[in-house]
Amino acid sequence: MPERPRRLRRTPALRALTREVHLSPAHFIYPLFVHELPDESPIASMPGVSRHSISGAVAQAREALRLGVPSVILFGIPDHKDAHGSGAYAEDGIIQRATRAIKAAVPELTVMADTCLCEYTDHGHCGPLCEVPGQSGAEAWTVDNDRSLELLALTAVSQARAGADVVAPSAMMDGQVGAIRAALDAAGFSDIPIMSYAVKYASAYYGPFRDAAGSTPSVGNRATYQMDPAGGHREALREARLDAEQGADTLMVKPALAYLDVVRLLRDHFDLPLVVYNVSGEYSLVKAAAQLGFMDERRTVLENLTAMRRAGADAIITYHALDAARWLTQDVLQEDAMRPVIPEQDAVPENGA
Repeated sequence: MPERPRRLRRTPALRALTREVHLSPAHFIYPLFVHELPDESPIASMPGVSRHSISGAVAQAREALRLGVPSVILFGIPDHKDAHGSGAYAEDGIIQRATRAIKAAVPELTVMADTCLCEYTDHGHCGPLCEVPGQSGAEAWTVDNDRSLELLALTAVSQARAGADVVAPSAMMDGQVGAIRAALDAAGFSDIPIMSYAVKYASAYYGPFRDAAGSTPSVGNRATYQMDPAGGHREALREARLDAEQGADTLMVKPALAYLDVVRLLRDHFDLPLVVYNVSGEYSLVKAAAQLGFMDERRTVLENLTAMRRAGADAIITYHALDAARWLTQDVLQEDAMRPVIPEQDAVPENGA
């Protein structure tokens, strides 16, 4: 046989030489939940993840940077919630205070702020509610799109004013990127990029996040504004195109694993940086299987993250970030230790003497 693909798999060095996809801590964005309490609060449905105090979030941010993870994204859990999510855009809101603290302590770290209202509303939706005429039951209420745009714009400006390096609108409101871009520019923050949750599905994989953030809708559902999982490629392209046209600097697909075909689709059609969100349900599935002894956690996590990179993601938001960074660093150290030591030769004079 003239072609034997196994020749290039024969040794670890050959496999490393021919890899097309590379994964490093520099590709990770680490999500942090920040609450008003002084103590850390473990999240039962997300083993290894906690709600952090502001000082705890600062410590996590320092550890992320030490491990080579260059970015965090913040999610706030306020003491008080109301119908309009006013805690999201309060100048002394939990995210605003956490951002100031992290930037003061770790200025070289990139701080991203999730720009949404769902963690701050008493009904758990991503904006103020309005009735839908002629509907009943779960479909009788939906989010007031255009009123939400005003509040999302206020939120983004307050986050930028607090020192956020990037704002990340995730509400899936029509026109949210354009409204936020206009508000940031008018407030003097034209250099703050928008990382848009451009293609975000109404997914079952968000369950543990809603437990962590206390954002499960109390009425209705999010299917009227988040995308239908069976919507197909045309809808994904339309959503991404609209956000790109409105000024998004980065596009995102959420969730990641169940939508790698969509990640590849956006990579092939857009030249903007592309982020994926390795969401809470994807994280918890691996954790639960590993705790039961059904899967090797390290190998599974790194394989999943590599798949996201292979599909076209430039960066990955993942709760595995710190563990994955440690594992990747250990791999590099082991590879260095296995390299043969080549003895230095005595120098030979140029004249050959």
